[in-house]
Amino acid sequence: MNRKALIIDELKRIDGHSPGAGLYKHKKMCSSPFVFYRGSAQIFYADLASGRLSVPSLEGIPKTTIMGDCHTSNFGLFTEEGSFDERLVFSINDFDDACIGHGLWDIMRLLTSILLVAKHCAGVVSGAFESEKDYSKRSFVSLTQAIEASQALLDSYIEILEKAVTEYLQPSRPLTSLDEPGFLYETFADFETDSPLKKRYNKALQVVRGGEKFADKSSLAKAADITTFPLKFKRDEKKFVRLSDSTQAQLYETLSPYFYHQILDIVGRVGAGTGSVNMSRYYAIVGPRFKEGETALVHSYVVEIKQQREAAPIYYFPNFHPQNTLDPAHLTVKCQRRMQRRADYVLDHAVFDNNHWLIRSRHHARVGIDPEHIGIGKVNTQKGGLSFYANACGQELARAHCRADRYTMDYEKGMLAYLNQHAKTLIDTSIEYAEQVEEDWRTLQALEG
Repeated sequence: MNRKALIIDELKRIDGHSPGAGLYKHKKMCSSPFVFYRGSAQIFYADLASGRLSVPSLEGIPKTTIMGDCHTSNFGLFTEEGSFDERLVFSINDFDDACIGHGLWDIMRLLTSILLVAKHCAGVVSGAFESEKDYSKRSFVSLTQAIEASQALLDSYIEILEKAVTEYLQPSRPLTSLDEPGFLYETFADFETDSPLKKRYNKALQVVRGGEKFADKSSLAKAADITTFPLKFKRDEKKFVRLSDSTQAQLYETLSPYFYHQILDIVGRVGAGTGSVNMSRYYAIVGPRFKEGETALVHSYVVEIKQQREAAPIYYFPNFHPQNTLDPAHLTVKCQRRMQRRADYVLDHAVFDNNHWLIRSRHHARVGIDPEHIGIGKVNTQKGGLSFYANACGQELARAHCRADRYTMDYEKGMLAYLNQHAKTLIDTSIEYAEQVEEDWRTLQALEG
């Protein structure tokens, strides 16, 4: 199959429409190679399976729980346990394509995204790519700085593996990891250094429960009309669609057993998600039903009920691991619980309407990371901001991978030896693959006209 046909077939398989059909997602993917990469994880795995993206043999390297769609914008700042913790962490924030796989798949996808960040930011500053802000007079990271950041990513990942092998589980230490999970359950915590994360952290800090902007900028406050009793979703036709009485009643009955508190309101969600354009989802406000006049905002939270599709790696690696045969929502729940330090308060799966649904509480505070945040400006170009960010991602990704098996060091030992041997090859391969992604992006531009 030629490359153009592959792109057409893969986008149609996942999105339900061929390029050129006017799908908003495809038009958005035309905005830059980085955005194309975000929306086309399936092509990455097609290339791994075919050998177009070739990496040194992984034979003998244990499998682990992976993100599946690992890139720089699938890390961010958020409150732990969904809406029930004021502690902010920087970590993985997307598990829709999580499954059992090779940890290197996540690493390679993340390495490639770092190179695409540099391409994206160069295009934004030059005016070749659109952006919400004017960056025309700002500096942007170079390809050399992106390569340095790639090395920083691998160095930090290796550092976590080394610490695991040398400190975490020694013969003299009893197997008490359930009670004493150790440093693998620490989290990145440097928000004082002048870096791209410092400003984002302070922004998120204002939105946690009890923060000065919680009532205006939290996920709950942005979704709910706080003047109503009980709380209801705002009337926003661009985001929410009101359901018929019969559909709403059916959803109340189906979903109520999944929550300790009551469902106060439920709506359909319009146009959410870059990758799941043809997958239905609902939003619910859940909380205690207070007496009128009492404050319900800080005790309530938003829950997403999302139709879940098969994780991106599984189509091309269908017999990789028995756990990957679980239904898509069930698999996501299992993987997310393993990879997160503290799982979301509401995290479950359900079957209704002959589909599999992921149920998860939304974080009160959630601040994402765009390429512009880590690739443009003096902090990134003069103070090593991109490398700082890559280092943080490497730490968090390594910890998440290592949490799959807390009783042995098989994965850590295998990956440590592998990365120490092949680090340069992996960076060189990611540079080449970033060029392939840019070529694919140009193909989609031509198809979209």
